[in-house]
Amino acid sequence: MITRLRTLTRQWTTLVPVFAVVLLVFTWGRNLPGAVVALVTLVLAGSVLAAVHHAEVIAHRVGEPFGSLVLAVAVTIIEVALIVTLMADGGAKSSTLARDTVFAAVMITCNGIVGLCLLVASLRHGTAVFNPEGTGAALATVATLATLSLVLPTFTTSKPGPEFSSVQLTFAALSSLILYGLFVATQTVRHRDYFLPITRQGEVITADDHARPPSARTARNSLGLLGLALIGVVGLAKGVSPTIESGVAAAGLHQAVVGVIIALLVLLPETIAALRAARRDRVQTSLNLALGSAMASIGLTIPAVALASIWLSGPLVLGLGSTHMLLLALTIVVSSLTVVPGRATPLQGGVHLVLFAAYLELAISP
Repeated sequence: MITRLRTLTRQWTTLVPVFAVVLLVFTWGRNLPGAVVALVTLVLAGSVLAAVHHAEVIAHRVGEPFGSLVLAVAVTIIEVALIVTLMADGGAKSSTLARDTVFAAVMITCNGIVGLCLLVASLRHGTAVFNPEGTGAALATVATLATLSLVLPTFTTSKPGPEFSSVQLTFAALSSLILYGLFVATQTVRHRDYFLPITRQGEVITADDHARPPSARTARNSLGLLGLALIGVVGLAKGVSPTIESGVAAAGLHQAVVGVIIALLVLLPETIAALRAARRDRVQTSLNLALGSAMASIGLTIPAVALASIWLSGPLVLGLGSTHMLLLALTIVVSSLTVVPGRATPLQGGVHLVLFAAYLELAISP
């Protein structure tokens, strides 16, 4: 009996995605009582963790920096699907959901995940070392995407309010896709070595020796289970979203908190994977995951919501307010100063974490 329980424990990443899809079939489109909401939330969290496990298996099979790309795209697919489904049900009150979620993802990745990883790596290994060429290219792309998609709408005049006109939204969506595509080509083909972990002497680490790569069959199985986990996450999150929104409203919190909760949920697996890499002194992998997620969040979410806006009712507000623009500008400046030396101490990690704490405090109490 004990042996059987241990086997089930080891196989939870197989069982949870399947159970999540079954639960989704029985709960889809229904009003859920409190006990069922609790069960759905538990399975949802398990599905997120299962998704990142299978994404990590695939990532380990294909190697870096392709592995970081797999994780970033998988997590972004979850985020995009959640945003679109919630906007479809939310009407006018969800007009800022895409902006709030994307900005939350940028703050979480560029300050929360980066700060935690730099702090963990520097405390454990003395200093955190990474490749400034690759990290700087990623940061420049994130800064450009964030400014084009989240700052410019506040200042454009073709349409009243912090919104893009149809032509401007189309340009922002196409620009996001082009920049993201260029970065992926740079990361995986032309300058792949810029995004590989380095030793403390600056030598590129071309092989990840922490474990033997999984077999092709295992990777294929993980690919299928990753798909099931993503379906479960998206569908179950749609089911509990009314509870999240009503809870936020009952607590008297700003609507932007919903976007923060969504971003925290979908980036939890990314955070775990990045921290694991930082503990193994693979800080470049951690930064690939963090900045790659921020980039994918903007580069894929904005085109998706732009396309969805064709049939979604209500406005699509993308422009940030003055407070958030200030936080974004400070984040870009601090991140640039962190990246340039190629090394970081606990101080840099602490600075990023303070910026992240300031963002959370302002989200709760604007």
